Amino acid sequence: MEFKEPETLYDDYSNRGTAAKESEMNILEHMNWAGDSKIYPEVMEQLGISETSNWGIRAFEDNLGRMDAAQRASWDAIYRPINEHFKKIYPTLSPKELMHWRYERYMQDYLGSIASVDEGVGQVLDFLKENGLEENTIVIYTSDQGFYLGEHGWFDKRFMYEESLRTPLVISYPKEIRPATDVDGMVQNIDYAPTLLDYAGVKIPKKMQGESFRKLLSNEKTEWRDAIYYTYYEYPSIHTVKRHYGVRTERYKLIHFYYDIDEWELYDLETDPNEMKNVYNDTEYAKIKDMMHVRLKEMRKKYGDSDKNDKRFLEAYLDKINH
Repeated sequence: MEFKEPETLYDDYSNRGTAAKESEMNILEHMNWAGDSKIYPEVMEQLGISETSNWGIRAFEDNLGRMDAAQRASWDAIYRPINEHFKKIYPTLSPKELMHWRYERYMQDYLGSIASVDEGVGQVLDFLKENGLEENTIVIYTSDQGFYLGEHGWFDKRFMYEESLRTPLVISYPKEIRPATDVDGMVQNIDYAPTLLDYAGVKIPKKMQGESFRKLLSNEKTEWRDAIYYTYYEYPSIHTVKRHYGVRTERYKLIHFYYDIDEWELYDLETDPNEMKNVYNDTEYAKIKDMMHVRLKEMRKKYGDSDKNDKRFLEAYLDKINH
């Protein structure tokens, strides 16, 4: 099965700054051949392909090492023919054709995994229905972040750009939420705990930064936040995504990349939903830029974020990965 390429798959990052150009998330250049694309190490050796990280082959071998004979046979039945075909075509592929091939491999594995998750969710829903629990059970399907599926040529996450900023969230609670209800309020994962406490009839602690969106789901409330805040500080680290923080309103997004650089990006999500053109220095957006800086300052104060916090978080993160 062939998947349609995203229109930004071959993005050259020419209209943005250093962060996009220097990240290591490109499907062609940075995705592991063994660990991600499932190219056998011996095939890589035959073709003269070097792994893109020092753990890609180890991840591949660790995964196979956990399999019993039957599981390994199933694995080889799928991936051995893919490897044999790849050996034949690899010498003839241009960089663009190789990017397409790696994109298709990525999508086949990723969406196959998602299909398996969907099957599992279906089994849970079937159980609730069959046991009379459907009406009085809150079912939440979500994630910790979005994920790049080839947009901007990337895999993985981390950036404040839309594909990784947006997070899937589907909720079923027939007792209160009407089927096919579509909520466009800017809900964040910090709102999950307050919302569940609200449903459970438990008082929401004042120290929680999130808000219950229960009344949004039941259409009892229309007023909601008009901006969200984002921060990422795990640099230098895997995928080399620069540290950054920013604010997003319904239409605009302001991002500050800092630490080893000092660069700003501003996007008009209405005219440029793919975030291909940084308009921070565009005079037509001067008033918008000033407004977004004010909003960013407000949001940082609201959530108590600062350069001091950034240092503390990074020290805790480095301590964690080193132990």
